[in-house]
Amino acid sequence: MATDPTLRLSDAVAAGLARRGVHYGWAVAAVTFLTMLVTAGAVGAPGVLILPLQKEFGWDTATIGSALAVRLVLFGLMGPFAAALMNRYGPRRIVLLALALIAGGLLASLGMTRVWQLVLLWGVVVGIGTGLTALVLGATVATRWFSRSRGLLVGLLTASSATGQLVVLPLLAALTEALGWRAALLVICALLLAAGLGVLALMRDRPEDLGLAPYGETRPLALPAMPGPSANGALSALRDAAGTRVFWVLFATFFICGASTNGLIQTHFIPLCADYGIGPVQGASVLAAMGVFDFIGTVASGWLSDRYDNRWLLFWYYGLRGLSLMFLPFSDFSFVGLSLFAVFYGLDWIATVPPTVRLTAARFGRERANLVFGWVFAGHQLGAATIAYGAGLSRTELASYLPAFFAAGALCLAAAGLILTLGRPAPQGVPAATPARA
Repeated sequence: MATDPTLRLSDAVAAGLARRGVHYGWAVAAVTFLTMLVTAGAVGAPGVLILPLQKEFGWDTATIGSALAVRLVLFGLMGPFAAALMNRYGPRRIVLLALALIAGGLLASLGMTRVWQLVLLWGVVVGIGTGLTALVLGATVATRWFSRSRGLLVGLLTASSATGQLVVLPLLAALTEALGWRAALLVICALLLAAGLGVLALMRDRPEDLGLAPYGETRPLALPAMPGPSANGALSALRDAAGTRVFWVLFATFFICGASTNGLIQTHFIPLCADYGIGPVQGASVLAAMGVFDFIGTVASGWLSDRYDNRWLLFWYYGLRGLSLMFLPFSDFSFVGLSLFAVFYGLDWIATVPPTVRLTAARFGRERANLVFGWVFAGHQLGAATIAYGAGLSRTELASYLPAFFAAGALCLAAAGLILTLGRPAPQGVPAATPARA
């Protein structure tokens, strides 16, 4: 029994679930799902707030885009260091720290009046806070708590992240339109508080803390040695992974993944719709529809990644996403055209994550998978930041977002071809025969 009073509820819940034949990993997965959904809503919120900030402060799209680009870069670059911190101090402490940082940055921004304050609070503070969770948290929980159904769980947790960025947006857009952008931020802070209470009550770092084996194993695994300093662990993982071609292929394709999702659609879709006479609430509703289909597509992707060649899954995901982005400018932004785009693109929004996590774990092993995936995810967010700024610059200088959409579509088609250059993965935990193999 835990001596920490905040852990006693999780002991009681674990005992109750065990009597019903339910592994406690599902409880940890549930609270992780909620946390990733809420923090993803915080990541996606600025996409709704670009137009109100322009109206109140007179900042142009490129200026706001630069602050959002800082957020996206830090959101990604924190990934490997977040994984190292979780390995050393446990996910529970790091997630609580992350939620406090995000809420603090958002609350402080209620009084901002200058661009540097936007960059500091939304760019740096919120970027670091969201980066401490992001998709690395889902990868850590999945690899620690699950051996069986790991791909399915990664799909569920990834879907919560992407869906949180999209489904929360109509609520925020409606609040912003009715009460102002500050009211929308207060709602996000309330959701962050609810997630924090769930983490405090139910999150545990490892199944071994409760005397359990990972789901799908018959006996608890030996605890790894305490890792060294977090920065050293993250940089050591990068140094080792960078000597393999598979790392750079995954990094490059995830760069393109970020450029074609978070950086482009999440950040600029609502202002793009405004250029065609579609209001913020309606534009956010299209994003919410994408979120619904994304949940279906990403969970299905997790199920498929447990059963089929992950390289070919990624080939189809990137190829179909590229075609959907190239279709959007020809949709006339009609109800039918946007509906088709929401379904087609939504199913593929972030379905790339489960196969990428499985390829990373197969090549680099269970204990280092989250560290290496953290660096791969950094590529994702560098791509997102690049196009978040680039699309804003295109809108400011060329009065059109469309060049950015065509460029993102072409990059996705390139990623589809690049992923097939990987060899068939080696068995999980067994190093590949050559650096060129996955």
